[in-house]
Amino acid sequence: MARGNCNNHPPSVFFPSDGVGVEAAKKICASCPVKDPCLAHALEMRIDHGVWGGASERQRRRMLKARRLAARAHHPAEETQVDIEVFGVRS
Repeated sequence: MARGNCNNHPPSVFFPSDGVGVEAAKKICASCPVKDPCLAHALEMRIDHGVWGGASERQRRRMLKARRLAARAHHPAEETQVDIEVFGVRS
């Protein structure tokens, strides 16, 4: 955050209560030199609130969902094994 554009703005700018505020925060993030690592951090830590790395809460939820779906598509057998183990049955 020390090297980010957010350093020059109050935190409240990045935790808006409406769509207009989200767009304003995203504009600040657009040219940020640490935008990508900021977004990666928010996704990794599952941060639910605010604008991080130029992405809103809704956008980050969609990104995480897309990642889960892609992982399932690439490893369907592993997921089946996990599902079976959850129910106490091993194959």
